[in-house]
Amino acid sequence: MENSENSYLPREIKLLVIHCSATRCNVSFGVEQLRQCHLQRGFKDIGYHFYITRDGQIHHCRPMMEAGAHVKGFNRHSLGICYEGGLDEEGRPADTRTKAQRFALLDLLTILRRQYPEAKIFGHNQLSASIHKACPCFDAQKAYSDL
Repeated sequence: MENSENSYLPREIKLLVIHCSATRCNVSFGVEQLRQCHLQRGFKDIGYHFYITRDGQIHHCRPMMEAGAHVKGFNRHSLGICYEGGLDEEGRPADTRTKAQRFALLDLLTILRRQYPEAKIFGHNQLSASIHKACPCFDAQKAYSDL
């Protein structure tokens, strides 16, 4: 029988991937709506590890020790962080982060970079060569290069 101390190997986190929910900034899209959306898409639950709503609240969704379902080909060694919004009132891609979301995201990334100092920060759009997405609707790599 395998020793229980050796039976769990922590995931190696190489990437912190920023996403947006691709929802209009003037329409609420809470964590339960996100969950229902992901369940309808066939996920077992929310695919992101963290979801930041417009009020700046950070919701812990998927356990960090579990691979996410947020960026095909990179889930095994990444953590997915999503903010509510990403589309303007007309449905066009835009950086719609509220001040509270900006501070919450900065705080979360600062903590995660302390835990995973070698991890690189990318936006979803920077990891999808075949699918051209605007997500997260700002240059995440440039915005957080100082961390």
